[in-house]
Amino acid sequence: MKVIVSEYSPEWPELFEGERVALEAAIGAGTGIIEHVGSTSVEGLAAKPVIDIMIGLHDFTLADKLVPAITALGYQYIQKYEKVMPYRRYFKKIAHGTDTHHIHMVAAGGEFWQRHLLFRDYLRANPVVAASYAVLKRELAGIEWDDVNDYADAKTAFIKNIEHRAREEGLKMR
Repeated sequence: MKVIVSEYSPEWPELFEGERVALEAAIGAGTGIIEHVGSTSVEGLAAKPVIDIMIGLHDFTLADKLVPAITALGYQYIQKYEKVMPYRRYFKKIAHGTDTHHIHMVAAGGEFWQRHLLFRDYLRANPVVAASYAVLKRELAGIEWDDVNDYADAKTAFIKNIEHRAREEGLKMR
């Protein structure tokens, strides 16, 4: 499987905002916080052209009850990962056979929530580090992967290193 990494598009924040508004209406204002995460959320960063959205629920016990509201917006609910990550509900939207959006629904303030925001915020504040990440992603995109998760796993050491650096430099986890 070939991974496509595209140059940054100024449309990505707009695509996120449109989904944020629809999701907030679907799950109810005040139910959680909806954040743009992943590489498409970092201005100037090359990325797989998939909008990553994280919904941080104030009460994660509501997660399963919200699945129908999200699938009604055209998302597929991918339940198989819950065995490994019971603290996350995962969805994807596909257009013309290609993933366009991914949703990670987790507890606001939980470890998954904090790590993803910490990494995003560090890249936003450090363009040189973001550029290094782009180089790594382009190199990895040149590899033929059996599974896209293998591509994600190949980035783990870099991501963990940045999370560590961010904590050492005093970036606050939220």
